[in-house]
Amino acid sequence: MKTLAQWPLAARRGLVGLFTDIDDTLTTEGAITPDALQALAGLRAAGLHMVAITGRPVGWSEAFAAAWPIDAIVAENGAVALVPSRDGGLSKRYQQDATTREHNFARMQAVLARIEREIPGARRATDSAGRECDIAIDHSEFVQLDDAQIAAVVALMRSEGMHATVSSIHVNGWYGEHNKLEGARWIVRELWGRDLDAEMDRWAYVGDSTNDALMFERFVHSIGVANVRRFEAALSHRPRYVAPSERGAGFAEVAAAVLDSRAGPGRA
Repeated sequence: MKTLAQWPLAARRGLVGLFTDIDDTLTTEGAITPDALQALAGLRAAGLHMVAITGRPVGWSEAFAAAWPIDAIVAENGAVALVPSRDGGLSKRYQQDATTREHNFARMQAVLARIEREIPGARRATDSAGRECDIAIDHSEFVQLDDAQIAAVVALMRSEGMHATVSSIHVNGWYGEHNKLEGARWIVRELWGRDLDAEMDRWAYVGDSTNDALMFERFVHSIGVANVRRFEAALSHRPRYVAPSERGAGFAEVAAAVLDSRAGPGRA
């Protein structure tokens, strides 16, 4: 992993958009800080497409999609998007049809009950009421699970045919072929009619944990905020660059690096 200062100027200047995780990337102690919020606004004002992509539920995400200066929030690991409209409202878009979502929801609730019944200490995340397309077990937000407990939750989800991933606070599980990368591809097609894979060198991704590993692998410009080092040994793919600071302060440093590349002579 290289330092953020080693990110080439020309690469930063050529960006058309940026994806970011939310928990412990944009937020600090569960809330977005003024520097991170200002960084979002600065990037959007500079003409970049801005999308937050998260394992958090769509219900939890609604207030932020309406208030933050972004083009969309893709929630539940790529399953559903919230897109602000010009009149101040939000449109909700899904990758799965209603029948599939209803069928999968019933299956997931049965798995969730089994996890809580069979794995000592495992509890559903407090934001579970807002989830439509996945389930989540808390491991570090309000409940502390050790590595063995987390591994047991992941194993049980996968034994039930679910995809499972571990964020900085939750273990998420779902049915379907979506994930953060597929969600990114989907929303770029939906909103701008663009092919993300054809122009991957013009987009950046900022994240912090193991559920960002696929994004770190596929994005040419992948950046971790400094707290990504907590998960360094567990990451199958690491970010190419690391910001000096953790969480929201680190995201603000990433934004500054992008905006500084566009200032002065030769501005893109």
